[in-house]
Amino acid sequence: MNKDTVALTLASLLSIILFTLHLADDIARGFETGRLANLAAVPILVIWLYGAVILTERRSGYIITLLGSMLGLLVPFIHMSGKGVGLGSRIGNTSGALFFVWTLIAIGVTALFSLTLSARGLWNLRRNR
Repeated sequence: MNKDTVALTLASLLSIILFTLHLADDIARGFETGRLANLAAVPILVIWLYGAVILTERRSGYIITLLGSMLGLLVPFIHMSGKGVGLGSRIGNTSGALFFVWTLIAIGVTALFSLTLSARGLWNLRRNR
């Protein structure tokens, strides 16, 4: 296992952890309903986890982590569109705003890093054929 593979696995795991923390924060703040529909994230995250941990260095693993990373990049984009998360928003004046915004930025960083490593892994697989 090379260092890119280890970095991709760790970045994907970190993205998944941050995503679950952020989803829980969304539910706790009332941004999400906290109903059964939120459990749709569980199988998606399990597939992402499987791709990152079990299917390492395989085309299917790279594709899964690439798609998971794209999904992770949507989180900060969605929250920062429209009113965003600044002082004029619902989150801006609450006590947990720092954690909320930090998870958005951290998800964006780890997801973009994972996306880059996934694309690089796919490219290397193609080149090595």
